[in-house]
Formats: sequence, structure tokens, C-alpha cells
Amino acid sequence: MDRAYAPYSHFKVGAAVRGRNGKVYGGCNVENAAYPQGCCAEASAISAMVLDGEQVIDEVCIVGAGEALVTPCGGCRQRIREFAGDEIVVHICGPEGLRKSFTLGELLPASFGPQNLGN
Repeated sequence: MDRAYAPYSHFKVGAAVRGRNGKVYGGCNVENAAYPQGCCAEASAISAMVLDGEQVIDEVCIVGAGEALVTPCGGCRQRIREFAGDEIVVHICGPEGLRKSFTLGELLPASFGPQNLGN
């Protein structure tokens, strides 16, 4: 979270995904002056995991400041779903630590994933 590049929103988010291989991959949000061109922390962490050759997520952790829970956006919920099933746990943290945990199925019910395409 501390390494996020958020000069426009000033809302820094960090994420980590644990791959099936046991490794933890970190990411942070990276904004851009052309706003839609930014990258969420979850997407950064998933990209790092894929770059390392892993394609299965076993657990996710997201950290952000503020009073509200910093849950993944809709797009990132779908990105996580590409590499994980409904049963994986997504931990939502603040600077003080764990705030709440959800399963991916709770965050993205009746999801569309690779198995819907016969993969």
C-alpha cells in the first residue's frame, strides 16, 4: 500500500495473492493522468503471479485506509475469479490489520468463470 502511485485520488491500496505454489505476490494501485489507464492493486498482484508462472490463487489479502472496507472492485473480483474458485478467502484489511474476510463466492455470487467456457 505504501508503494502505491496515487497522485490523483490519494487513495493507496495494496494487495497480495498467495498462489497454489505457496508464494505470495504483492501489488499496488498505479494511477495515470488518463484515468481509465490505471491499474488496481489486485490486478498488479495477479500479474506478478502469472509472470512467475503460477495460475492458481489460494488466498487474497487487500489493504486500504479509511473507515469503509476496501473490497475489490467488480473488475478485480472477476480477475480473481479467473484464477480461483468460489471457496477461496479474500481478507480485507486496514492499516491496523484484518477487518473482515469473505469467500470469493460471497463477493461474486453466481460468477462466470473458465468452466463456463468448457475450460
